[in-house]
Amino acid sequence: MIYTVTFNPALDYAIGVEKLEQGKTNRAAYEQLLPGGKGLNVSTVLNNLGLENTALGFIAGFTGAEIKRSFEACGGRSDFIALKDGISRINVKIKSMEETEINAAGPVIDKESLSKLMDKLNLLKNGDILVLAGSIPASMPDSCYQDIMEMLADRDIFIVVDATKDLLLNVLLYKPFLVKPNNYELGELFGVTLASREEVVPYAKKLQEKGARNVLVSMAEEGAVLIAENKEVFLCDAPKGTVKNSVGAGDSMVAGFLAGWCEKRDYAHAFKMGLASGSASAFSENLATKSEIEKIYCNLPTMTLTCF
Repeated sequence: MIYTVTFNPALDYAIGVEKLEQGKTNRAAYEQLLPGGKGLNVSTVLNNLGLENTALGFIAGFTGAEIKRSFEACGGRSDFIALKDGISRINVKIKSMEETEINAAGPVIDKESLSKLMDKLNLLKNGDILVLAGSIPASMPDSCYQDIMEMLADRDIFIVVDATKDLLLNVLLYKPFLVKPNNYELGELFGVTLASREEVVPYAKKLQEKGARNVLVSMAEEGAVLIAENKEVFLCDAPKGTVKNSVGAGDSMVAGFLAGWCEKRDYAHAFKMGLASGSASAFSENLATKSEIEKIYCNLPTMTLTCF
């Protein structure tokens, strides 16, 4: 079974405005209200690809109830913990000539609720996959990802971490199955700017040397890089298309990679599925469907397997 954790899910309220004018009344051309959060995005794309999974995390208030309702209405399976106080956040995404996001803080997660989540995670078994995605709310200990991985260290569980800065570096000791920074986040870890796929490779390998089994680096229009645990290095250009939505593209890449790996246990296939899924979501108004992913997969540019 695949499990995703979203500590701070949200209702993503997307508003399309032809030309945003600050300080004036703007009329929306369209609007959407969707369940959001990195783990939930991964779960949604996994669902679209036909992989059974369970979304875990915390919800609160009327917005939390709507997150659960709308996620399950689209076929998702959840086992959220309902907080006693507060409301789940609403994140506003204004889509105009540029994209502008306003992300709320979200509710306080109390110790009792966090303990309930840890109890659920402690039921995971050998062979399960766990996706830990996104930042940790201020009300939770910074060591939460480490605490989860330490608790599960004696089991053969495939843990995926999509996080940044120290939150990522501090879990490498526990040898996560996959980490997925983008090139900016990877460069930030080492104080460098990484613009090309070739520049990314040595720094992605540094994460592998620190403990990550596989390192997948997304690079938007520059494509992606995979440093696989079998020492294979894959580089690929991004497919051509019009970017309509940058939200959830990285999460979709994680979902596609897992779907490909579960299907064939082959890193080349997993890498292509990841790149196709991330691109399909970027080229769509919503998270990618199976047909959109398959179409891009079949038309991906030539992938380079190289030795560095």
